[in-house]
Amino acid sequence: MMRNLILTGAWGFAGLALAQNPVQLQTVHWASGLPGVVDLVNAGDDRLFAVQQQGIIRIISDSNTVVATPFLDIQGQVNDTFNEQGLLGLAFDPDHANNGYFYVHYTAGAGNGTTRVSRFALTGDPNMADPASEVVLYEWPQPFSNHNGGDLDFGPDGNLYIALGDGGDANDPQNNSQDLSDPLGDILRIHPEDNGTYTIPSDNPWVGVQGDTLPEIWASGLRNPWRIGFDRLTGDLWIGDVGQNAYEEIDFWPAGDNSGPNFGWRCYEANDPNILSGCLPASAYVFPVTEHDNVAIGGDWCSSVGGRVYRGAEFPRLSGRYIYTDYCAGDLWMLSPDGNGGWIDEVGLNTSTFGSAVIGDGADGSLFLGNESNGTVRKIVDRCPMPAPTISVSDTVLSSTMANGYQWYLNGAPIAGATSQTYTPMVNGDYHVVGTFANSCVLSSDTLTLLSVSISEQATNGFALFPVPANDILYVQAGDVIPTGGMVLVMDAMGRVAASGPWGGGTQVALRTTDLAPGTYQVLSRASDGTIIRCGSTVIRH
Repeated sequence: MMRNLILTGAWGFAGLALAQNPVQLQTVHWASGLPGVVDLVNAGDDRLFAVQQQGIIRIISDSNTVVATPFLDIQGQVNDTFNEQGLLGLAFDPDHANNGYFYVHYTAGAGNGTTRVSRFALTGDPNMADPASEVVLYEWPQPFSNHNGGDLDFGPDGNLYIALGDGGDANDPQNNSQDLSDPLGDILRIHPEDNGTYTIPSDNPWVGVQGDTLPEIWASGLRNPWRIGFDRLTGDLWIGDVGQNAYEEIDFWPAGDNSGPNFGWRCYEANDPNILSGCLPASAYVFPVTEHDNVAIGGDWCSSVGGRVYRGAEFPRLSGRYIYTDYCAGDLWMLSPDGNGGWIDEVGLNTSTFGSAVIGDGADGSLFLGNESNGTVRKIVDRCPMPAPTISVSDTVLSSTMANGYQWYLNGAPIAGATSQTYTPMVNGDYHVVGTFANSCVLSSDTLTLLSVSISEQATNGFALFPVPANDILYVQAGDVIPTGGMVLVMDAMGRVAASGPWGGGTQVALRTTDLAPGTYQVLSRASDGTIIRCGSTVIRH
């Protein structure tokens, strides 16, 4: 008699094996006409502010819409003579909606110039700042024209973090990054006050230290931290630190730890020793979470731009990924936790587009890529944001959710001719479907393991065994109730009892087979009077 074994619908299935659908990134045009764009910042609303190195800040009010009148124009104060000078960073006060304050980081003065951090205020128009409202908050002279750093950002603690490069030239000749008596090569942490001054947070690592150590310093050992950014969910800090001539690096520091991390320059360039004279043991330094080869040693990177952690709602698959890039290579990379304290580093988009200078985020968590060479801003998106296909079971049919095309697979191999939305399986095994979608997207479903097709294939003397093959549990099903006192015996090829279990006055016994070696076994039912009936054979596969 042919009849289906009813476990789930008309079939028996094991648990799902999750599909692996790699995330692929794409960029879409957002704005143009912004030459020299080096920073992209939001003010807590729909606007995106584009910082241009020559000394202008413009507003991108929507896709393809740049407000004609600059938000701020301080070209007269900005020294952008050399490549790494200029208006470099922007941060809006956490209370900007009420006080109208924002802060900029730029190179002032002539020649090598002076790093300056200033506060500005709005006019009565929220789309226009008052250039005469400048209040200089912090200044420091630059010994060379390069390695100015330039970023600044408010942390989740409400303090302002200021990233400064080592002052320039090769190998940090003044050893500024390891010198706590000057701010170069460091990240400063201060608290701006309404009166135009600043205070130093009491939990800064060098507060109260005797001597000439600067209490503003929060982290040290950086070469040229071009872009920094806080994860808006966790508060963790990410740093893109530009290397010298071997490696470009990405650094990470967890939220709430104010112990004064030293990221190792000039003693180390990324993970490699550089100049070890006068340095501490390697254990004193914080090494990068990832590095990339510089063009000087055969790589394609030249200036680590860093990036941001995606926390938007539009593309769930990007959530929690730190997306970053490089000025020369242009590819978009993604870092995500591996679950074991480490990181998975993978490329999300190969572009080879020269000139990427910043990845900034909108108020909604969207990420934008600014290219200072061609003056464009592009939105970073998931290239395949549509849901992967899922499989449902009805009677004897497997059905996929909607896609443009389908291919069904059995045990990892495509099934010839199985290209419809539904498929009726004929044998046990692992089934999944691959759907094709718009934008050339190809996504795989989770895998369902079919345990049993029909009792007639497995039944002997009125007994049925499932699943076949078995993994951790083997079920023995009788056609009628078996009285208490009987046993089920699983016999190996040598005739030895490998597993057993009692009939409990029911129709089914579940036997744990986790410890059984893979292979073929005979299954017997022994009644209380000693009578033995063969139930059939099964295969154990782990």
